Amino acid sequence: MAGKPKLHYTKGRGKMESIRWLLAAAGVEFEEEFIETKEDLEKLRNDGVLLFEQVPMVEMDGMKMVQTRAILSYIAAKYNLYGKDLKERAWIDMYVEGTTDLMGMIMYLPFQPADTKEKNLALIIERATSRYFPVYEKALKDHGQDYLVGNKLSWADVHLLEAILMAEECKPDVLSAFPLLQAFKGRISNIPTIKKFLQPGSQRKPPTDEKFVAVVRKIFNI
Repeated sequence: MAGKPKLHYTKGRGKMESIRWLLAAAGVEFEEEFIETKEDLEKLRNDGVLLFEQVPMVEMDGMKMVQTRAILSYIAAKYNLYGKDLKERAWIDMYVEGTTDLMGMIMYLPFQPADTKEKNLALIIERATSRYFPVYEKALKDHGQDYLVGNKLSWADVHLLEAILMAEECKPDVLSAFPLLQAFKGRISNIPTIKKFLQPGSQRKPPTDEKFVAVVRKIFNI
């Protein structure tokens, strides 16, 4: 039997968090090896296991995979979360790219200068409620199913739930104008594997705080 996937990253969300989410949703147990110092990162680089000298890196199925999108696509395909045909896969990709754009804005907020944070937070809320969430609300309405694509759980659903929860951390009532997304959030949160991941004590990471920002700046020299 193959060993559990091993995730190499810092002890925070960042680009690895969506990988944790997808593995957890698929019911896959994984191990984590945390990069806690600049030396930990240098060791991985010097060992030649990082294709482009970057993390996230996931050891899985005899591969040392890098590039977040490639890792996520592999996991989605392996665990049947990537649609039944090319058209469904294209829709999943489009939805995922949209949520990735929104999550990227939220992810980088704690790293921005204090004097621009308020302005950027307002922009995130504006984009979430006028550009991104209306698309998913309409998709659920037009599709008439419990899930975004086809009628089964896919990577798109997992990614959207992660994005919703991140947006709610910025503004708790961000879904107030989106009843179908509120219902979607309730449904997807109650899928047993996801429900387990949302419980305290899971491998889900907390929101990024100033202390963690300082650690990241030190490790990555930024």
